[in-house]
Amino acid sequence: MGTAVSIELDRPDLLPGVLSWLHEVDARFSTYKADSEVNRFQRRSLAFSELSGDMRHVLDACAELWKFTGGYFDAYAAGPLDPSGYVKGWSVEVASRRLVAAGSKRHFINAGGDIRAVGGPWRVGVRHPWEAGKLCWVLSLTDGAVATSGVYERGAHVWNPRTGTPATGLRSVTVTGPDLALADAYATAALAMGEPGVRWLAGLRADGYESAVVTDDGRAFTSDGLPLAP
Repeated sequence: MGTAVSIELDRPDLLPGVLSWLHEVDARFSTYKADSEVNRFQRRSLAFSELSGDMRHVLDACAELWKFTGGYFDAYAAGPLDPSGYVKGWSVEVASRRLVAAGSKRHFINAGGDIRAVGGPWRVGVRHPWEAGKLCWVLSLTDGAVATSGVYERGAHVWNPRTGTPATGLRSVTVTGPDLALADAYATAALAMGEPGVRWLAGLRADGYESAVVTDDGRAFTSDGLPLAP
């Protein structure tokens, strides 16, 4: 996945299963590994009928998100197939659900700033997009997800599919909600939209998704229900 994953878990005996799942996802969906399933499908070395169930799910989910976001969430935005904007959050969401099913009452999984927490309260800091040692907000979670998409670490890696150029206008987008796969995808889509993404995010509140945004010129916006820590 090109990132580090940290896990706090009340049931250490369940850790090997989580790690095995995350390594499986990385092997299947990595765009950096020539023999990954996603790259073999991209090269047409695999037919659609030969794809794994997980790969079919991801492709279907990306297609639905493309429609829902008006094309701004686009697994082909930079050219080759790259579903990473969905896969990371989805893989952690699946890991969390498996932990709960196996008996975990309290855990916290952080995959490069995409977080799924259960059994809080947990306090989650949202990094300042210019000053790495500072925070913009501190959130409080009991059972939920936090995803942040920004340009302050990896540079302009999110593309605006309408223009075919790197996204501009927003420096950092954070989305909270019940499902990390969707929160991650929504944050990516809003970043691709630029400043119009602020208004688009406001429309997600009815589904339980809140947001916090910093623009390229330093303005900050938060939705009314953002779970800020006291």
